[in-house]
Amino acid sequence: MSAQATQDAWLRPMPWAFVLIWSTGFIVARYAMPHAPPLQFLALRYVLSILCFLPWIWYAGVHWPRQRLQWLHLALTGVLMHAGYLGGVWVAVNAGMGAGLVALIVGLQPVLTAVWLSGTGARVTRRQWLGLWLGFLGLVLVVWHKLGSGAPGDQATWFNLSFAVLALCAITAGTLYQKRFVQACDVRSANTVQLLAALLVTLPLALLETDAMRWFDAGGAFNWELGAAMAWSVLGLTLGASSLLYLLIQRGAATSVTSLMYLVPPCTALLAWLLFREPITFVTVVGVALTALGVSLVVRVPKNP
Repeated sequence: MSAQATQDAWLRPMPWAFVLIWSTGFIVARYAMPHAPPLQFLALRYVLSILCFLPWIWYAGVHWPRQRLQWLHLALTGVLMHAGYLGGVWVAVNAGMGAGLVALIVGLQPVLTAVWLSGTGARVTRRQWLGLWLGFLGLVLVVWHKLGSGAPGDQATWFNLSFAVLALCAITAGTLYQKRFVQACDVRSANTVQLLAALLVTLPLALLETDAMRWFDAGGAFNWELGAAMAWSVLGLTLGASSLLYLLIQRGAATSVTSLMYLVPPCTALLAWLLFREPITFVTVVGVALTALGVSLVVRVPKNP
């Protein structure tokens, strides 16, 4: 097998692995939020992730970006894709939004991308416009059903909706910006620069939070839910999923990721129902199905005649 064939074989399953790991991020937020303020958790997550990357970079002899402009581009994508996206998701969950609804809102990233491309003069087909409206209709159905009347831990309010939309805008802008401006470099050093920038933005806000992380219960026993959530956030999500996302964008497979992202909301909703008993009503099923259909129409690559 040639080197190119080996590389292609390795790249092919990466989008699926990314989506499977990415889907767990919303579940981890639900597990951690009863025990930790969101921004304190994220700040510590960034610190631990950086401490994991640095010895790996040193041992492997990885080069850092050579141009100051690339450091700036990486820092900006880090603020958007870590501080903005994760901060929005975790604050929304901490404010009572369910994991399934957050995943549904953020899952509209391909729709928002298509809207942005249409504003830059790119051609958007009638099929894609139909997908845009279906995705929006599905989201409205679910949000309207839960606005102010959902179960505890699965409610939509204007406050948590604003942070979920912030997360959606941040991940969309970060992905587009990285694809346009960030030159290919080693994923380990690039991710470390992004995490450092996210930490610089998140830490001052985390210091304003009045609650503390509860690593031990009243009896002095270690809080394994919080510990496991932090471990998976660092090892699985930051070192795993974020690195995969960077590689996929740089290697031109972003379309493959986008086409699979519409699978994240139904998977997350199912996991949230199994683990947290977030209700799956008929309206929720219809809304998620409409949104998934809409996103699939937006991202589907037309067949050559």
